[in-house]
Amino acid sequence: MTAIFSLNTLVIAAILISAAVAVTSEKILSSVIALGVTGAFVALEFIILHAPDVAISEAAVGAVLSTALFIVAIRKTTKRGEEEE
Repeated sequence: MTAIFSLNTLVIAAILISAAVAVTSEKILSSVIALGVTGAFVALEFIILHAPDVAISEAAVGAVLSTALFIVAIRKTTKRGEEEE
């Protein structure tokens, strides 16, 4: 068992856990943040798999841009204090 295999296994487990948190979370803001964390772990997995171009795209779009757009949309469409309930 090599170190890369162990790291790969840990990253895949983190992807699955953060995706499960995104799906099962009661609060929508927590789900969006967990989805961004999932994108960050997927980008890390692409780096481990020696695909830096795909990793940069995933980090930019999957982890940062989509998360920011979701948060802005949530803030624009909910009343103040509604997302904390």
